Amino acid sequence: MTLTMTLVRHGRTHFNARRVLQGRCDSPLTRDGRAGVRTTARHLAGTPFTAAWSSPSGRAVATAVELLRHHPDVRLRTDPGLLEYAFGVYEQKPESVLDEVVAWPDLVTEVLAGRHPGLPGGEHAADFMDRTREVFARIAAQHDGRDEHVLVVGHGLALGAYLATVDEVGLVPLPNASVSTVVVEADGSARIADLALDVAGQGHVAARPMRTPTPVPSVA
Repeated sequence: MTLTMTLVRHGRTHFNARRVLQGRCDSPLTRDGRAGVRTTARHLAGTPFTAAWSSPSGRAVATAVELLRHHPDVRLRTDPGLLEYAFGVYEQKPESVLDEVVAWPDLVTEVLAGRHPGLPGGEHAADFMDRTREVFARIAAQHDGRDEHVLVVGHGLALGAYLATVDEVGLVPLPNASVSTVVVEADGSARIADLALDVAGQGHVAARPMRTPTPVPSVA
């Protein structure tokens, strides 16, 4: 049996457009963000989804609801394990404020490795990586009885962190409303079939690149 997971990053928000850190806080989708999600929804209209999961953040749920307009029989469920990394006191502040404290590539390298102690008021990297692995393992376990295709809607760093555990790709910048696909085989092995497909043409306005791929330690 094979499980296919289609991972979609939420649509562009007002904070994304203004380069403001969101994390656990939220902001609504912009007009062009909703348009991008509708484009992705049309792209995925023929995908035979059997289940759908989303982060409980408003921006993710709004994206998932739009994507499922073409799949009215698929029930949406949320899981807090899919929440974005918590940036603590830097949330709702410009990205440049955090950049003055730590370079984004350096922060992400430490987060993916599980070493960063967390920003003030934020989340320890080990806790973040553990819950990221656990939520995708939990989703896979709930859909391992037959061939299934599951939609998972989440966030740039959270989805990127999971993809980095599947393959040593580092943190790939995921455009808003972009599509990535992971295939999980019956023996539990996983591979990335599609990575950061910018089907909505949203570009990298809110997708921060890394310098080089960073291997992520496997968990036994």
